[in-house]
Amino acid sequence: MAQQEHVRVAVIGTGFGGLGAAVRLRREGITDFVVLERAESVGGTWRDNSYPGCACDVPSHLYSFSFAPNPDWPRTFSGQEHIRAYLERVADTFGLRPHIRLNHEVKLMSWDKENLYWVIESANGSVLRADVVISATGPLSDPKMPDIPGLDSFPGKVFHSARWDHDYDLAGKRVAMVGTGASAIQIVPAIQPKTAKLTLFQRTPPWVMPRVDRTISKAERALHRAIPVTGTARRGLLWGIRELQVSAFTKHPDQLGLVEKLAKSNMARAIKDPALRAKLTPDYRIGCKRILLSSTYYPALAQPNVDVVASGLSEIRGSTVVAADGSEAEVDAIIFGTGFHVTDMPIAERVVGEEGITLAESWKDGMNSLRGATAAGFPNWMTIIGPNTGLGNSSMILMIESQLNYMADYLRQLNVLGGRAALGARSTAVIAWNHKVQERMKRTVWNTGGCTSWYLDAEGRNTTVWPGTTGEFRRQTRSVDLAEYDVIRAAAKPGAGRLGGSGLVPEQPGRGERETVASVESVGSGKAGKAVTSKGSVASGGGNVVEEAAR
Repeated sequence: MAQQEHVRVAVIGTGFGGLGAAVRLRREGITDFVVLERAESVGGTWRDNSYPGCACDVPSHLYSFSFAPNPDWPRTFSGQEHIRAYLERVADTFGLRPHIRLNHEVKLMSWDKENLYWVIESANGSVLRADVVISATGPLSDPKMPDIPGLDSFPGKVFHSARWDHDYDLAGKRVAMVGTGASAIQIVPAIQPKTAKLTLFQRTPPWVMPRVDRTISKAERALHRAIPVTGTARRGLLWGIRELQVSAFTKHPDQLGLVEKLAKSNMARAIKDPALRAKLTPDYRIGCKRILLSSTYYPALAQPNVDVVASGLSEIRGSTVVAADGSEAEVDAIIFGTGFHVTDMPIAERVVGEEGITLAESWKDGMNSLRGATAAGFPNWMTIIGPNTGLGNSSMILMIESQLNYMADYLRQLNVLGGRAALGARSTAVIAWNHKVQERMKRTVWNTGGCTSWYLDAEGRNTTVWPGTTGEFRRQTRSVDLAEYDVIRAAAKPGAGRLGGSGLVPEQPGRGERETVASVESVGSGKAGKAVTSKGSVASGGGNVVEEAAR
């Protein structure tokens, strides 16, 4: 039997998280890694979401990597095609193509607790072993389709916004749009002019603010190319403004009243019909759901070929769609803008940890992790954009880069430990971290604003959003505190050892034995990023030397 391929790191996904992880690995000097992608090209959610009008609601210069600035963004809010092209350039510029394996959908990741590595099985039949797994599949990767009675027998066209059928012509068609989230408010203005009739099913109206979008002038782009610091300054300004807004969301939701008035004024300018305006006015505090940006959504809804149904879709009878309030409409096509599996990520069903249970089973009472990255019972497994790392008002790229810092130090710590070792998040540390996060969440607008949003899981627990600034999260993930982890060692064969700088160093302890680790900071000396093991040694996060504490 041919020997299975073994790599130091396997990254799953080629969106911002996966490509960012790959770049950081190379910058750390790690080249023994692969990036597994289920699709035929890179891009993640910006590859999958190609619906008409698809664009980002975060300014372009903030929605890009700090280490890969793009002076040539064409608009202040870039479209899907420009963001996808940017990710393709990142893959080329940083030499990632040789590491990327397309059409490699991961079906199962199993932890081998005797040998301390992950066994990764792909849908194409390939099997790979990896010391460390970085799961960067993201929360917006698997579309959520509602279970609507009669949907299977609908004679027309049905698709989700993230799986847009570009071969289907909507011109002259009667179309039902289900949902009023971030995708729907972009789709509606894009398709309204060509449809014969557009029926919008709205369970809950969103708060919508104007999107101040414009073309970035040639002069601006030339300036950013010639003097890169101007682009950095622009990014910094955009970041700073959003950092100042955070306290209104997390500590003082009552301060959002003025923003609500601005949103109502935005609606009133386009919607003159009082009855329609009443349908479109939310009954919850702005910010409880994601604030949406559009200057074309309300004008589209005011057109005579659009009907807003203030109710969810409940049943389909032939080509008739029936709302929960009993209203009906004949349609030729149904488009679902119903979001993604965010709090119940399907990838969790494919990860089997050291106790033989899946991550989904471990998270049956709600997602939880240590610093949004690691989970108890799943050693050497890390997720990018994990639980409580989402944002309500800023760029996720900021959070991703913070998690890449944490990933880099995690790998450094493994190198320092030497031999075949793994780091397993301690359940007490996970519980403590999540308790702190959930306590802070209690006063946020996402928990007190009076809405039901995709931020909340089935139990009403907010496992999605970070209740602080991006700067604070970066500080919290700057380095790995080994006091929050168990160090797991592989079994040492008789007479075997690892090759150290001065010869053969015996492997210890034996399989299954965990070293407890205490932070140097917690005992009053040393620097963050170092740790003292129960063996009495200091493990430095910056090098490969293990010094005895009591020499």
